[in-house]
Amino acid sequence: MSSEPRGRASSSAECPDLDNDLVWAIRIISGALRRSAAEAAEALPGGSRAYLVLMALAATEEKPPTQLELAGRVGLDRTVMTYLLDDLEGLGLLTRRPNPRDRRARHVILTDEGRAQLQRVRTDVAATESQLLAELSEEDRGQFRDLLARVALTAQRGALAE
Repeated sequence: MSSEPRGRASSSAECPDLDNDLVWAIRIISGALRRSAAEAAEALPGGSRAYLVLMALAATEEKPPTQLELAGRVGLDRTVMTYLLDDLEGLGLLTRRPNPRDRRARHVILTDEGRAQLQRVRTDVAATESQLLAELSEEDRGQFRDLLARVALTAQRGALAE
């Protein structure tokens, strides 16, 4: 039986500093989640990008964002966002309505069909998340998610300031 602590990759013996390298850890986690999201969202135009858009819309249903706000929230170029929204709207997953205060801006609203598609994809992605976080207790999972979200928001603010 291995004397390696549970959850440590066997590659740590080859490069012990790798276990604490943030770039390595985020790359491994990100790759696994991206592959899972891409597989789960393959039926959607734009794949995992569409998943992120639908997730952001579900989180902002009380105050629908404009296209520009949505692009900033999910980190997509506004031109890419326009084409993606065209495709998603064509499938009936969202609608766009003019902003009554600024007719040039359009609010993006999730439809019932969009919610249903999001739930299907979210279920598949959650299964992968559960596998990735299997070594953590429920309390650790919550703390990990909270800390990761805080770091992501800091990174997003830094990217917006550039």
